[in-house]
Amino acid sequence: MRRLNFLVYIIILLFPVYVLAYSEYIIPGGETLGIEVNSKGVMVVGFYKINGELINQDLQVGDKILKVNGETVLDTTSLVDLIDKHMENDTVNITVLRNNDEFDSKMSLSLHNGTYRTGLYVKANILGIGTLSYIDPNTNVYGVLGHALNVSNTNQKIEIRTGQSYDADVTSFTKSVDGTPGSKNANIDKDSTFGTIEKNSNYGVFGKIEETRNNNKDLMKVGKIDEVSLGKAYIHTTDTNNEIKDYEIEILEINTDTPEKNIYFEVVDKDLLEMSGGIVQGMSGSPIIQDDLIIGAVTRVLVDDVNKGYAISIVTMLEEGDKIIE
Repeated sequence: MRRLNFLVYIIILLFPVYVLAYSEYIIPGGETLGIEVNSKGVMVVGFYKINGELINQDLQVGDKILKVNGETVLDTTSLVDLIDKHMENDTVNITVLRNNDEFDSKMSLSLHNGTYRTGLYVKANILGIGTLSYIDPNTNVYGVLGHALNVSNTNQKIEIRTGQSYDADVTSFTKSVDGTPGSKNANIDKDSTFGTIEKNSNYGVFGKIEETRNNNKDLMKVGKIDEVSLGKAYIHTTDTNNEIKDYEIEILEINTDTPEKNIYFEVVDKDLLEMSGGIVQGMSGSPIIQDDLIIGAVTRVLVDDVNKGYAISIVTMLEEGDKIIE
């Protein structure tokens, strides 16, 4: 009998024990943040004619130029410097990232008014605003947006090299109307850093808060998607006085078959509709609260019906955010 008990004990020990890394209680967000990121390489965002012609048409909008002649491109200035350094016969060798695949190519240069030009509009820096979704008080990891940070005119996800978030003050709302989503407008205070930005994924932007930040805010229990119910809930977000308030929504559908569009809802709060006209750009990331649980974060607006939108499960964001501390 003793031998049997010993064998059972050994077998139990061999089974792995899985523990959730994120905290069961987290700090709900709602604050508006400035978001600034520097990309890996530079992204092609458009083309222009030189001497009446377009060049480098083998490149595409959204391509990222990572290297020139094997040397890393850090920003637009380094791209110009490396082109000057390595140009031969009006071309340079470049390394390009397209849809997660790297390949080598040649970039042509054309002389115009004594200056060699690429015919490309490129971008290496993005500055915008979003809403804080949560802070995990045990890891200092925070999440914003609930969706990927994209370059607006390419809709391509930016690959982050470095990034920071800042405090921001809401100044006004450009109201949403059906067919034209509006925006939250804010002044970004670059002298007041909120935290680092370390990851840009389909489920949000993630980083760590500054050590000097005070976490002594009320905690809220995490609600899993199977705890969400149809009916009343609240968006937690800032108004034009930079006060975080709760605005009533109605949850219309719950979807567990998608990693992103988990909650379909409609804004019914008269104050929010009067202030913003519905869901606006810059509201992405606003936490959704139901029955004293933080259950999700706003991610998308329906362009043709701006009172309605989608939210991602907060658990998906927490699991993604935890990956930056692995």
